[in-house]
Amino acid sequence: MASEKYQVKVNEADYDVEVAQNGAEIKLNGEVLDLDLMGDSKKGFHLLRNHKSHEINVIEADYETKEFLIEVDGEKYPVKVADRFDLLLKDLGMEHLTNAAVNDLKAPMPGLVLDIKVEPGQSIKKGQPILVLEAMKMENVLKAETDATIKSVNCEKGQAVEKNQVLIEFEV
Repeated sequence: MASEKYQVKVNEADYDVEVAQNGAEIKLNGEVLDLDLMGDSKKGFHLLRNHKSHEINVIEADYETKEFLIEVDGEKYPVKVADRFDLLLKDLGMEHLTNAAVNDLKAPMPGLVLDIKVEPGQSIKKGQPILVLEAMKMENVLKAETDATIKSVNCEKGQAVEKNQVLIEFEV
């Protein structure tokens, strides 16, 4: 029977978790767990293990970084999950590739700069709009790929730009 393997960090403790594809069996550090779990991430979960009942709620969830804040019976636990792809990258010594720093924002296509929403020295958050680029009669909002500080703005409102032209530089 095929299964998915995960490495889960709760507080500072590491656990190996293996889940059968049909979900019928879960192993924690090689030991089969006898669990009865019902619910969902919006309403919360009810877990029955070794004849003891537990209430579980997901307080915060960042699916991109696979980091969660879980509440079990009123106690909060930070949880970080590594799936099979993360584990493969780690085995290959490439686990830090996903955290690569972004040095600049380049034009993804030729276009016209309609608006610049940042200025040098400004701190920005991931997902924050940085610049509006018109291309093929469509407005494209370019957003920050990570938290950063603006080092320089290398374009002006109304300027025509070419594909791969550096528009914004970030401090490293």
